[in-house]
Amino acid sequence: MALGTFLYKRLKGCGYAFKGAVTLLKTEASIQVQAFIAVVMTIAGFYFDITNTEWMIQIISIGLIMSLEGMNTAAEAIADFIHPDFHIKIGHIKDIAAGAVFITAITAVIIGLIIYVPYIKAVLFS
Repeated sequence: MALGTFLYKRLKGCGYAFKGAVTLLKTEASIQVQAFIAVVMTIAGFYFDITNTEWMIQIISIGLIMSLEGMNTAAEAIADFIHPDFHIKIGHIKDIAAGAVFITAITAVIIGLIIYVPYIKAVLFS
């Protein structure tokens, strides 16, 4: 395969991925909430001048939540496509996917507290 063809296909694939991310942000309320929280946390990071390590951990946490939220949305769409009517097993699958997002979100909240509580304490008690 020629290098030009390989690169063209990779760029085309990136275009599809970007389109999917935009669609997710435009159509899914849950990802919109996560994106808003990500913006707030980014502003907080600049305000408190967090360390490079804290930035990396925060960015990874945001990326994990947003990515998993997208996978949850995809799993729900596939489940609804396969079985549009209520089915207990489909409900179980959706609950598990949502639970994975929940676990990641709780972990991110804990990480946020670990990062920001010392900064907030320093501001309040200085």
